[in-house]
Amino acid sequence: MADRPLSPNDSSLPVQDLPNPKISQSENNAKSENNAKSENNAKSENKMSESELEIVVDDPTAPEENSPAVTSNRTVEVVVSLLLLALALTLGYDNWRTGMGWDASGPEAGYFPFYLAVILAAASLYGLIAALVSRAAASETFVTRAQLRRVMAVFVPTLLFCLVTQFLGLYVASFLLIAGFMWFVGRIALWKSLLTAFVFTALMFVTFDIAFDVIMPKGPLEAAFGY
Repeated sequence: MADRPLSPNDSSLPVQDLPNPKISQSENNAKSENNAKSENNAKSENKMSESELEIVVDDPTAPEENSPAVTSNRTVEVVVSLLLLALALTLGYDNWRTGMGWDASGPEAGYFPFYLAVILAAASLYGLIAALVSRAAASETFVTRAQLRRVMAVFVPTLLFCLVTQFLGLYVASFLLIAGFMWFVGRIALWKSLLTAFVFTALMFVTFDIAFDVIMPKGPLEAAFGY
């Protein structure tokens, strides 16, 4: 039996799977939406990581930003330059009186110190003139009242520590300094401040006086215990 030619309308033809343009378009839209979501998620994660890195902890004891100024940069620079100039003149006169020339054996005792004083005087004059001429230094604030208060909170106890060491010894002065700093400045509980100061002072005493046998300034308390 001879094969008859197949017509395009013959139902016996095999159906080929042809791409549906509507389905392809929907798949592309879904892929683009997924890509956009992934990009947004990545951006949000990056923003979260950046925000975590930029976390700033406020210091409750930080000086106020609107605190009034105590002095300007010009005033400080002028005062420092005048003090250095006075020091240079004093050193120059003393070394001139001692001898700033040459003798048979070479330079005298005040030769090099005298010319160092001259250099210091010249630098002081330059700094003084520059401070008086500069307009920026006159408008810039050197320290505010709040900042000066914080500096004095460290400077005054340190100065008292040096004075108390001469009478009560290094260990008692260190105990008072550490405990005072922790209690007044650090706002730490009194018993923690006293305990920390005692442990630190005891370690100092064991390390220097017992282990290494180093002579340190002592007061009446150490003398009462035979040290």
